Amino acid sequence: MNFGYACINLTLQQEFGIYTNRGMIQRTFREKGIQYASELALKNCRDLLQIVRWNESHGVGCFRVSSDVFPWASEYRLTELPDFPEIRATLEAIGRTSVRLSTHPGPFNKLAGEGPTLANTLKDLETHSEVFDLMGLEPSHRNKINIHVGGAYGDKGETLRRFARNYEGLLSQHLKSRLVVENDDKPGLFTVAELLPLHEATGIPITFDYFHHRLHPGDWSEREAFEAAVATWPEGITPVCHFSDSRREHEDPSAKREAHSDWVYTPIQTYGYDVDVVLETKRKELSLMKYREQFLMPHSPIEIG
Repeated sequence: MNFGYACINLTLQQEFGIYTNRGMIQRTFREKGIQYASELALKNCRDLLQIVRWNESHGVGCFRVSSDVFPWASEYRLTELPDFPEIRATLEAIGRTSVRLSTHPGPFNKLAGEGPTLANTLKDLETHSEVFDLMGLEPSHRNKINIHVGGAYGDKGETLRRFARNYEGLLSQHLKSRLVVENDDKPGLFTVAELLPLHEATGIPITFDYFHHRLHPGDWSEREAFEAAVATWPEGITPVCHFSDSRREHEDPSAKREAHSDWVYTPIQTYGYDVDVVLETKRKELSLMKYREQFLMPHSPIEIG
């Protein structure tokens, strides 16, 4: 089992000011334009390379790349950036590392949406896929682009059918080869069981989120939902799961029910399956290291069947 974390390395950020989400407000973008966006993007890419190499040297097998590496990416093509040659070379160096990379575009992405919402979704998702192309990563679910369906729109069945039509008809083959969906944390949205018809229609894999399932399990146990999601991944690609404990239960009783914990408090049950797990805890790589010490040493990996 490979473990990973999302977007920010607290150790490098606090000690060396290394981070990958330099951005600007819209007014600044209008004033400074693509030149400034390019400068920030290059700095973000260079810092991403340092984070990924840190992960590699510390045995961290997975990492979620921030969706904010390219500020205001909806307003230009990546190849138009003045610093594109340096950016491309840096992305290629990132792609040559052994770390399994993924990304999780923001909640405004609604592939079952319509009009401007759908147009913006297509632009954003294709840009994420293009970044992985520039890294030299083979188009496959090893480097997943993870989204939610994004809403039920009053009719779950029709929403999934519309998602499937847009998936099949509007996405590039490279994007389709990377896109996955995830179960939701709120009643009214989608459990693993409710996502299975989408997988059956399109072949899209399902990322199992442990915490979301605990908040919105439907009629299935954790093991039933876990095994159903794992079975949707293509042969030869290790499935990816997301894990966090509840902040409300373990750290702050006043926290929202959906709030993720800082640390991991419970062992991660993989039911004997080979999966990779991305921790969505707030303490990032520090949480991962603590989990290793508390639950995996000296008996690694843990498999509770």
